Amino acid sequence: MSTDDLNEAQDAPEAGERARLSKAARHERIVRELMASSTLRVSELAAELNVSTETIRRDLFELNEKGLINRTYGGAVRPLGSEPAVSERHTLMVSEREAIAATAVKFIKPNEVVAIGAGATTTHVARRMAAECRDVTVITHSFSVATVLAANPTLTVIMCPGRYNGREGMMVGSETIEFLQSYNANWAILGASGISTEGLSEAEPGAASVYKTMMLRAVETLVVADHTKFSQQALAIWGRWHDIKRLVTDAPPPPAIARAMDRARVELVIARKRGDQ
Repeated sequence: MSTDDLNEAQDAPEAGERARLSKAARHERIVRELMASSTLRVSELAAELNVSTETIRRDLFELNEKGLINRTYGGAVRPLGSEPAVSERHTLMVSEREAIAATAVKFIKPNEVVAIGAGATTTHVARRMAAECRDVTVITHSFSVATVLAANPTLTVIMCPGRYNGREGMMVGSETIEFLQSYNANWAILGASGISTEGLSEAEPGAASVYKTMMLRAVETLVVADHTKFSQQALAIWGRWHDIKRLVTDAPPPPAIARAMDRARVELVIARKRGDQ
């Protein structure tokens, strides 16, 4: 038995009747909590997850080594301008993203042109489009979006050229921007790393430039993002509220953001998870 396993086993008597999460489940929970609150303390996590503070410190050390968090004295923070890689994000907030995707695709009509940005939530939208939409042209710089759309032969996929960002599975750079400027679209469907009173921001500056270009080439922009993005600031702002037509999310935004959306006349659409309706 490894040292980690022994230490976790020693935690078990303290658990009482509550079920104990596996290490992988704890790590997912910690990342999800950090996405929602930006800062966490060891003592609070230990109490919430019903393990010792030593176990939490080991968890935070491992997550820090993976680049998913930044450790601090007594806890962890999600640094400004950082976000877990898209491969990690695909495992988080799955039911919320599925609900957002199911709601977002209802706005898309046959024979429309849709520009879709990279990201975990937009990939869920693309997967739902492949299942429900017909005769739509999609312009994207995301390989995961293009891959899931390929399952539907009635959808035409136009892939942007550019410099490949392997961490996010997307094309970025001047060639991508120039390519997008040759197209018009009915919709830009875009995600966000952060949503604040200022608008929408993105952790990857290259992606932010692509999103802004897609937004400017589209008649209307639809933002798809779960509630953990509220009151978060990422590195690069790509859109202000007056640029956005509607936000599809899974929970009402904080009052300050709601007021900013109202002033800009942005439509708020709350997606309901299966079983909540």
